[in-house]
Amino acid sequence: MSFYVVVPARYASTRLPGKPLADIAGKPMVVRVAERCQQSQAGQVYVATDDSRIAEALVGQVPVVMTREDHPSGTDRLQEVAAKLELADDDIIVNVQGDEPLIPPSVINQVAANLAANPSSQMATLCEPIEDADHLFNPNVVKVVFDDDGRALYFSRAPIPWHRDAFADGSRDISGERFAKGEWWRHIGIYAYRVSFLHQYVQWPPAKLEQLESLEQLRAMANGVAIHVAPAIEAVPGGVDTQEDLERLRTQLGGQA
Repeated sequence: MSFYVVVPARYASTRLPGKPLADIAGKPMVVRVAERCQQSQAGQVYVATDDSRIAEALVGQVPVVMTREDHPSGTDRLQEVAAKLELADDDIIVNVQGDEPLIPPSVINQVAANLAANPSSQMATLCEPIEDADHLFNPNVVKVVFDDDGRALYFSRAPIPWHRDAFADGSRDISGERFAKGEWWRHIGIYAYRVSFLHQYVQWPPAKLEQLESLEQLRAMANGVAIHVAPAIEAVPGGVDTQEDLERLRTQLGGQA
């Protein structure tokens, strides 16, 4: 199986400006992400950016594709990359977020393989169990519900599915015996796409649900696209969203080259 990895990297992050160039144990974060991707089975890894400072940091590390500044989402940015590289419609691209410096290469391989094995799906993504009430009720933790065949039913920032009886009295305790592992799933923000789908995606206007939840995958679902979902084969550490996340990673990776 052959696939490509593209890492979208924007300098103008709302919560943490300049995030891709944040130093983590002597290397810019985007370099650490690219190195993880290069350990996967991808045929080639690219970084897509609209900022020359990010491109300069990657010289000699990984090929860079310069993209427009006005893309509303990472998916739109990937489509420009696919067009510039003239990739075939049936090629598979894996989108790895530029703030995931600890992403296991195994899950990159997994999501690409899952899409290749499910021809009725145009996208594939991963998830992991939620076992902590703080995560379940945290709007920054995206939840996903999927059917028995691994087809996404919905993604939301709300705690879905809603346990009618357990939460009726306002309780948020999910540690009791009536709760089983696998009732709630955290969406892991890694995607595999078929190039033909990317070319379709950018033709569609933003969907109402996409705008409401601020989740770009809902544009695909609103247009009838099947998204394959599966539990990740390896735990995926959280990415870098805040200064606190950054400091935690700096401490964790401080002894690494």
